Amino acid sequence: MEICVLVDNQALIDRYFLAEPGLSLLIRDEELTVLFDAGYSDAFLQNALALGHDLIDLDAIVLSHNHLDHTWGLVPLIRYMTELKLSRRPMPSPYLVAHPDVFLSVSAEDCTELGSLLSKEKLAKHFPLQLSPGPKALSSRLTFLGEIPRGNDFEALSTFGRKEGAIEKDLVLDDSALVYRSSSGLVIIAGCAHAGICNTIEYAKEICGDDRVLDIVGGLHLQDPTAQQLEGTLSYLGSLKPAEVHACHCTDLASKIALSRVVPLREVGVGMSLHYDP
Repeated sequence: MEICVLVDNQALIDRYFLAEPGLSLLIRDEELTVLFDAGYSDAFLQNALALGHDLIDLDAIVLSHNHLDHTWGLVPLIRYMTELKLSRRPMPSPYLVAHPDVFLSVSAEDCTELGSLLSKEKLAKHFPLQLSPGPKALSSRLTFLGEIPRGNDFEALSTFGRKEGAIEKDLVLDDSALVYRSSSGLVIIAGCAHAGICNTIEYAKEICGDDRVLDIVGGLHLQDPTAQQLEGTLSYLGSLKPAEVHACHCTDLASKIALSRVVPLREVGVGMSLHYDP
């Protein structure tokens, strides 16, 4: 499997790509090609083209959750696909996988929309929707986790705005992730890990029946974390002993420094590709 970073908060040094607060990964396993999140703008499209990926061979789009820095790029993606169609060029027809709540509007006091700009009905005109609250196999090795159980007492405690029709603040229950089963262990691919990266890993291990973790890639939701969350995460990952950790997006510098003391932490940036044997 290959993971190519199309969008992250930073680009690789000496590589001239666009960076933005968001995430988008192009994933190719032995059976299919997946766009995991679409960032905030068209930056993922520009970076993909600069890297030689025109995205006409997408089999699936997977959304980790509904926040703007992961879903607003769907608008330029639809525009791009429409232009391909009008130019009579080969056009992808990927299906879209996400939690059923991913298209619910989210607002806050200082922002009228933090969630998806596109409704379920609008998206269904462009992509066959496969909305799943539970785990869903995308290939023989790649699985969408669906809603992630929140089993520990130090993660998933923060809230964001309110979903439409809700009284309580949003716990982002639509947050999900991907897991790839390699012969050397699991590769956990997270968007923001609002459910908690430790909860996410535990669920992936349960679903796959494998306790070995080869890599953790993506946002770990360690942006100015509480001492309780950071200490709990460090303790868990230190005991887990993953072979590598590629923390990015919503993982701040102080958290990365702390993580580097307990796990083999690696740099991440737009333009980087990671490779894993089946």
